Amino acid sequence: MIEILNDDQLSRARRAGALVGNILQALRERAAVGVNLLELDRLTGELIREGGGVSCYVDYAPSFGNGPFGHYVCTAVNDAVLHGMPHDYALADGDLLTLDLALTVDGIAADAAISFIVGERRDPADEALIAATEEALRAGIAAAKADARIGDISNAIGKVLKGAGYSVNMEFGGHGIGSTMHQDPHIANSGRAGRGYRLRPGLLLAIEPWVMADTDKLVFDADGWTLRSATGSRTAHTEHTVAITENGAEILTLPTR
Repeated sequence: MIEILNDDQLSRARRAGALVGNILQALRERAAVGVNLLELDRLTGELIREGGGVSCYVDYAPSFGNGPFGHYVCTAVNDAVLHGMPHDYALADGDLLTLDLALTVDGIAADAAISFIVGERRDPADEALIAATEEALRAGIAAAKADARIGDISNAIGKVLKGAGYSVNMEFGGHGIGSTMHQDPHIANSGRAGRGYRLRPGLLLAIEPWVMADTDKLVFDADGWTLRSATGSRTAHTEHTVAITENGAEILTLPTR
C-alpha cells in the first residue's frame, strides 16, 4: 500500500514527527554510562503517553520477528544494528548505541533513528561509521523530490556508503509510512537512479541508511528480534521521516526543543 496524505494528515504527521524527534533527543541526553536499556525503554513509554502518542512497537508482530516486540524503542548496541530489543544491560563507556523509534499521533506515524557514542571514550572508526550514515541520509533526503524516483534516493545513499568503503545490505532499508508504520515503497540503501516509484507531494518516506563496519551479512540474536553484524563488527543507523512537497523533502522528525 502506498498512501498520499492530505493536508490534515500531513499536519498530524508533523506532530508525530516532532514527538519522535523530541523523545529521541531526551533519550540521547539520558543515555549515560551505567544507564540500563530497560530504563530507556520505560522512559520512552512515559514520554510517548505524555505527548499524546501511541507506540508502533509494543504490539508489532511482523513475519520476520519473534513478536510481539513488547517494548517502546529499539536499542541496538555495538554489533547490533536493527530491531534491537531492550534488555537488562547497563551502558558502558564507548558503547555505540542506536535508538530507533516509531509512534503515531492521531493515526499517523513517524519513524526515526539516531546512532551515537556513550560516554567519553571515542573510537575514530565508530565516529566514521556514524558520520557515513548521517551523510548518506542527507544525500538521500536531497534526492527525495517530487517527480524523482525511489531509485534516485537509493543511488544517492549507496554512493555515500560505498564511497566510504562500506558494503551495503539490501534486505532492510527505508519505507513508505503513513497510517501504518511500514508501507510501500521499499527504499533500498543502494540502487540505480531513475528507477522505481515516482515521488508525489503528500508521500511520506522513512529514509534510513544503516551499515556495518566490515560485512553486509546479518544474524539474528537469540531474542528473535535483534539483528547483528555477522562478524561482530560495529554498526550505525540513522533515519528521518520526510514528506515529499513541491519544494523538496520536508524533514518531520527533527527535535523542536
